[in-house]
Amino acid sequence: MTQGPPFDATPLLRGWAVLRRARLRRLDPAATQQALLLGWLRRAADTAFGRQHGFASIRSVADYQARVPLRRYEEFWDGWWKPAFPLLRNVTWPGLVPYFALSSGTTSGNTKRIPVTRDAVMANRDAALDVLAHHLGQHPHARLFAGLSFMLGGSTALEEVAPGVREGDLSGIAAAEIPHWISGWGFPPPKLALISDWDRKLDALVEQVPAEAVRMLSGTPSWLLVLLHRLQAHRGGALPLPALELLVHGGVAWEPYRARFQPLLPPGCATREVYPASEGFIAIADRGNGEGMALVLDRGVFAEFVPLAELGTASPTRHWAATLETGIDYAVVVTSNAGLWSCVLGDTVRFVDRSPPRLLVTGRIAYDLSVFGEHLSGAEIDAALGRVLAATGSAPGEYCVGAAFEGSAGRHHWFVELDGRADPGGLSAGLDADLRQANADYAAHREAGQLLPPRLVALPLGTFEAWLRSQGKLGGQHKVPRVLADPRRFAELADWMQAHLRGRGE
Repeated sequence: MTQGPPFDATPLLRGWAVLRRARLRRLDPAATQQALLLGWLRRAADTAFGRQHGFASIRSVADYQARVPLRRYEEFWDGWWKPAFPLLRNVTWPGLVPYFALSSGTTSGNTKRIPVTRDAVMANRDAALDVLAHHLGQHPHARLFAGLSFMLGGSTALEEVAPGVREGDLSGIAAAEIPHWISGWGFPPPKLALISDWDRKLDALVEQVPAEAVRMLSGTPSWLLVLLHRLQAHRGGALPLPALELLVHGGVAWEPYRARFQPLLPPGCATREVYPASEGFIAIADRGNGEGMALVLDRGVFAEFVPLAELGTASPTRHWAATLETGIDYAVVVTSNAGLWSCVLGDTVRFVDRSPPRLLVTGRIAYDLSVFGEHLSGAEIDAALGRVLAATGSAPGEYCVGAAFEGSAGRHHWFVELDGRADPGGLSAGLDADLRQANADYAAHREAGQLLPPRLVALPLGTFEAWLRSQGKLGGQHKVPRVLADPRRFAELADWMQAHLRGRGE
């Protein structure tokens, strides 16, 4: 069993981090992003995609945006990748694409295959190191590499789908490309990382992790909570990871989880948000919680930002580092060295600074609820539930909201994990009052009787974990959808929840 690293490599990391932060301070955001894009255009000029879009004659970001329209993943898959899959050679990126990351579609329920080139793997690895550079800038005495870095991801097993081409979880792709010498500072070892059964994997991790040696932990908050609770129980109620200095989290909003993590982390343990995606590493928190994440400028992503209100119009405005504005909800558009060209990612962000660009993730494009014309955004939904629960002193778990017709009117149904201290009827009334004040469309539909009062169903903590288990979607990148606007999918969830509660005698 791994007990600790071969030696404390933090001094080496600290020296590099000083140089890296100095370079980041010197970067001109617009010039850096344009140079990155133009370099990729030259490399991909002879691909099928590059020839069709005239890459060889593009000389500026404006040229590029005029030649290359926005596309969603489905358009890339159907028009460019699926016909050649699994052997994508010189299609949208030069050479053969060696990996495909299987990405779970939280809102659509469909699995995506995202091309991952070795250029993209190296860019993601470099961006991950930038996380440590930012952390050491704020915590210069940290000794992260005096211990182990524990990454909680999906199975690292990859399936070979053609000679030289494999697919699987992004963490498995990263593990396949990581230099062997780094493994002495990492956990879990390959034998544990390969386990595909999530419950069996968690049990093995809890049994074998040298808890006192772990200095850094990373993963999705929902699954990190499950791990830490199991580890705490295994340690007889003691702190799960007593030497932990840094928790790196991403994939879902942090605020709903913050209070639940507090008793599980040792004093002084820092938390740092990152914004990685299968399509590329987009942003890293370079300051404190809630102060935004710095756009990754010189790694594997050229980023564009389309005002959410213009997405889907004939000629949407396409902002980038040179033109972005603060305070506007943008849809994120990614061009990467994995062969994605102006691909609409699905997330929404809002910038809080321009130089350097610093953003907050505000939700998903599909993460809104307007079945009856109420136009509730994901940010409004999150904020309303957070405010109402805070007023009761109740700590939330996972939740999902959807809508159903009841005769000629409709109603929002909220399934919310609670710790048992809150009254569901009071919470329902509180949500209704909060949303009436926050959203004029919601208030108008309530006044007109087109929308009935919301109904909140309180669930025991761990219910959504059981639901994901029933769907075969435990661990890794699988997440609970905050909103299910598709009536069919929401009805399936509601039926399962009711059956589950009946089975518990509730």
